[in-house]
Amino acid sequence: MPALAPRQGVAVTLPGAADFTAWRQAARGLVAADIRPEQAEWVVAGELPGLLAEAPAPPPSGAPFSVPRAFLDQAEIAIRHSDPERFALLYGLLWRLVHGERHLMQAATDPAVIRLGALAKAVRRDAHKMHAFVRFREVQAEDGPRHIAWFEPDHHIEEAEADFFLRRFAALRWSIVTPRRSVSWDGTALSFGPGGRRADVPPDGAPGDRYEPLWRAYYASIFNPARLKPGAMRAEMPRKYWRNLPEAAEIPRLMAEAPRRVAEMMERAAAAPNPRPQLARYLAPGQLSAPPHVVRDMPTPIDPPPDSTLALAALREELLSRPDLPDFAARATQPVFGEGPVGARLMFVGEQPGDEEDIAGRPFVGPAGRLLDRALAQAGVDRREAYLTNAVKHFKYTPTGKRRIHQSPDAGDITYYRPFLAREVAAVAPRLVVSLGASALTALTGKKLPVLKTRGQVVTALGGQPVFATIHPSYLLRLPDQQAQVDGFAAFVADLRAASEQA
Repeated sequence: MPALAPRQGVAVTLPGAADFTAWRQAARGLVAADIRPEQAEWVVAGELPGLLAEAPAPPPSGAPFSVPRAFLDQAEIAIRHSDPERFALLYGLLWRLVHGERHLMQAATDPAVIRLGALAKAVRRDAHKMHAFVRFREVQAEDGPRHIAWFEPDHHIEEAEADFFLRRFAALRWSIVTPRRSVSWDGTALSFGPGGRRADVPPDGAPGDRYEPLWRAYYASIFNPARLKPGAMRAEMPRKYWRNLPEAAEIPRLMAEAPRRVAEMMERAAAAPNPRPQLARYLAPGQLSAPPHVVRDMPTPIDPPPDSTLALAALREELLSRPDLPDFAARATQPVFGEGPVGARLMFVGEQPGDEEDIAGRPFVGPAGRLLDRALAQAGVDRREAYLTNAVKHFKYTPTGKRRIHQSPDAGDITYYRPFLAREVAAVAPRLVVSLGASALTALTGKKLPVLKTRGQVVTALGGQPVFATIHPSYLLRLPDQQAQVDGFAAFVADLRAASEQA
């Protein structure tokens, strides 16, 4: 390990601003050499004149040590932050973990732990913005069309997020240019280069950009004038990104028209709810079932939208307009779609929405969902970073007085919704799908596999995605005694932790 600043004790030159592997190797060497945090100085190669880019030396021999997975997971994200003190913060936490504070990560009020969480949260938010606000523009090159985008991240996320765009746009040749780095995919290999300028990317409305009208039309169609909150909108979509977004050109007009459109909505009398809203636009007056010629399937569109967010929106619209839904769907309050970020590392698939989910319109908010939240937290998985959905999208139940008794979906129900689920999985493109229970496992794989025997194994979905099998959290609610529930919950947490580690 090169000593570059005797005034501070030991200085370590890292080859990259977000190179977690290099930091981890160097930190292990410092701990083994008994270098205290205040004695170490961290430098990124090229950021200070006169320092050479040298990889840290291998750690000297010494007693091996380990740290909690929660620290490593947070540190790997937080190191991408632009805070120059991040390396020192991480090493200070590592030193404390190794020297007697084994449970430090559970100390929610510790300033260093709070700071680590804040750095990781900021990086995740920056990554989310990159996923949401990168817009490729098509340009014609001598060897065919290419797609170029400009983005200005706040932190060092370019290399970490490249895989997201590779999975989203593997069929295209694309480049993302940022002030620090450029990321390119030529259809065969991913490469990284120096940063660029906004002028390197075609401006809005450039000739040949066939996606801009699509984005503008889509944004205008989903804009709800009655829910216009300019402050919240600017917080979620800061103005710094507007120049990258073709749909941003529609915002001034839509905001100006909002008061008039809301007034028109208020003037129209509210209509009584249709008892079978899913069929309303297709059935003749008095008709109670779908026409006999309607085929009960959900085919994959020949030309799906080019963007995953658009694909999910189109999928929702299709389900809302299906005239041939199963009979029980007409009794449900509403379909319950999945929620979570596109490109989530983990995607959880359950059986079907329950009573509370049917009312709220969100997956996993009932008793089983609250149990899942507890298990995810203990497994170190942030629900906000996962995508949660169900194999069947409507609540199937038997009405009994004022109660609605859950009915398990049968093979026909699972088969009907399977194409929708397959397209949803393809659009989200997670690294790993976690099936919760037998119905989800059957829907994903097309096979009736025994959950308890398959539990903890990775099998293959019909679409080729890896599927980690485990139980549904509602299974734990039905266990006969308290000790069985405690043991079952611990095993479920272990399953979720194992899935997270494999994703």
